[in-house]
Amino acid sequence: MTNSTVVRPVDTSLRSAIRIALWFALAKLLLHIAGTLWQQHIGVGYFRDEFYYLMCGRHLAWGYVDHGPIIAVQARLAETLFGHSMVGIRMFSAMAGAGRIFLTGLLCWSLGGKRAAQSLAMLGCMCMPLYLGVDSYLSMNSFESLFWMTCLLALIMLLRDEKDGVDRRWMWWTIFGVSAGIGLLNKPSMAFFLVCLGIALLFTPQRRVLFTRQAAFGIVLLTVIAMPNLVWQMHNHWPMLEFLHNGRVGNKNIRLNPAAWILNQIMVIGPWNAFVWIPGLVHLLRRADRRWIGLTWLILLVLMIALGAKDYYFASIYPILFAAGGIAWTNRFAARPAVQQDRVFAFPVAFATIIVLTALVLPTAIFVLPPMTYVAYTKALHLPSSDNENTGGHQILPQFYADRYGWQENLDEITRILGTLSPQDRARVGIFGGNYGEAASLEWLGDLEHRNLPTVISEHNTYWLWGTRGLDGEVILVDRKTSPKKLLEYYYDVQVVGHVDHPLSMWYERHDIYLCRHRKVPLAPDWAESKNYY
Repeated sequence: MTNSTVVRPVDTSLRSAIRIALWFALAKLLLHIAGTLWQQHIGVGYFRDEFYYLMCGRHLAWGYVDHGPIIAVQARLAETLFGHSMVGIRMFSAMAGAGRIFLTGLLCWSLGGKRAAQSLAMLGCMCMPLYLGVDSYLSMNSFESLFWMTCLLALIMLLRDEKDGVDRRWMWWTIFGVSAGIGLLNKPSMAFFLVCLGIALLFTPQRRVLFTRQAAFGIVLLTVIAMPNLVWQMHNHWPMLEFLHNGRVGNKNIRLNPAAWILNQIMVIGPWNAFVWIPGLVHLLRRADRRWIGLTWLILLVLMIALGAKDYYFASIYPILFAAGGIAWTNRFAARPAVQQDRVFAFPVAFATIIVLTALVLPTAIFVLPPMTYVAYTKALHLPSSDNENTGGHQILPQFYADRYGWQENLDEITRILGTLSPQDRARVGIFGGNYGEAASLEWLGDLEHRNLPTVISEHNTYWLWGTRGLDGEVILVDRKTSPKKLLEYYYDVQVVGHVDHPLSMWYERHDIYLCRHRKVPLAPDWAESKNYY
């Protein structure tokens, strides 16, 4: 007798799906690399939040006031591997965007979609304006959909295995737990997705997957992974809850009524993409075995509207709708020869329409036009503003673009002022940034250009937790929009020594710079009252 080995047949459809998904993912990655290189060419700088995340990366912790720890790790790795390269700093976000496209293709395959469906799904996802924006700079938002969609893929594959008589529950629930746990460390909004997903499952026959040892293990695993952040929040008196509360009572975000919120979703996803994702939603809700996915979208939609969430908080769920939309299209046009032959470009008119319309609005998602050309272009096409926060003032550019201007000029003015100080003042002086953008940009750009700046502090968000950093505050440059009258409440001597006024920056980044001497109250005990979580 000869020994025989049972060999499982290779799934050629998976190989094909991976191959085509890799090509689309590569195209997405190259698009963002080219976008950053072009922005550098036309003089566009770093985005405000990027400076802050980079400084958080230099102060690694299990938590921060206004974001999770993963973005700080991302920033630290980017700086370690790529130094001060803007392309390098944004590389992981671009790769996360590419990963989202790859997952969209795999999700479509997992639902039974072939190449024609996969390509349409990935193209729609790639050409979503909001994704183009968040993937173009250092951000935790680019990673969020990776964790959401990996959880969905694990559950879809688990149910598929169940149907095929294969038991890989331990593997899929482990993947689910790891993805959900890291997702919670990336953004706490992952919790909203998980709750809505759990409710949707409970309302459908697929609830059975929740009541197993493997599911319990997955839930425990995600809890253990996320626990250090929860402990950090408790230890620091729940700063993120305070931050969210302050934003809500201060009307920081623009609140929309339900109809306006949904309309805004359609706009930021791209109205043309509605012809892909809406059929996908219908497909999911009609299929009894997939209804739990559609219900997850509906429940999360209601929750996000009720909370007045920003548009991108909800956006991470759309890849699965694009994946289902590709299948809906191939089902609807199954009689077409191109669909029967499973061609990648089975829908050439749809492809061309998506690409052309996306190209028209691309300047509103990625900063590819010079500023004044952008202003003229958006006015000519009557394109809406992308702002989702109440900034309290006006500027030429929307906040997403205006927050890339004024930082270099601010550094130059601070450097000039430092050069005029006496040796005694220069030895003791510190810099107070009014917000994390002002403080972090000085630290990052100052290091980049070897300006040898003194210590920088700020009362804003996590900067406040870092404290006075050894400064006594007796001599300090105040780099913020304020008034001498306000500063004289804290100092005996206040002088206007400089001014920054970049025409393209945010309105509150145009202000005087003050040299303050001789505090009335020591800085350290006064610091507790200066906290600004907003």
